[in-house]
Amino acid sequence: MTYDPTGHLLLTPVDREAPVRVQRLRQLGLGDRPDPAFDEFAHKLAEVTGAPYSMVNFIDENRQFFAGLHTPAGTHSGSDLAGAAGGDVSRFMARDHGYCPHVVVRRKALVLEDVCDYPRFAGNPVVDEIGIRSYLGAPLIDRTGIALGTICVVDTEPRPWGRAGLETIKALAAELVEQIHRREDSRL
Repeated sequence: MTYDPTGHLLLTPVDREAPVRVQRLRQLGLGDRPDPAFDEFAHKLAEVTGAPYSMVNFIDENRQFFAGLHTPAGTHSGSDLAGAAGGDVSRFMARDHGYCPHVVVRRKALVLEDVCDYPRFAGNPVVDEIGIRSYLGAPLIDRTGIALGTICVVDTEPRPWGRAGLETIKALAAELVEQIHRREDSRL
């Protein structure tokens, strides 16, 4: 977390690992197109947690890309995620929107049962633009030690994720990392 020259808290953390992450994502062939296997995994996330929205998210220097996406309506577009209010949810979102960039930089899971309870997170654009009120996410740290992105679930209502939610999202992140490793091994 840094401050700008006027002394204001910047909401999006500095991500020094982004260039290395982008290189690793390219090596793995991830992060630039939708993937049916990741869509299936996002659907599984939604089923397991009961959340209406779930994502497999890869993050570069400027944006987030949802290679796997589950929405209540099942509709996805190429435009901004802010279109969610109209029913169409994008696969792209600015890096300064949402909470996944925090998870990647922290390299730890994040549980926000009600984002409005946390001043650091309540001012995020997704609260007003999309109506996000709760978040549960975990990093996808691969065998090289790079945080490739996250898996997450969000809701427009506060959710009591609790310790069980935290353990679930961490276990599912580990499961997806293993799937990514198997995919990489099969290409060698």
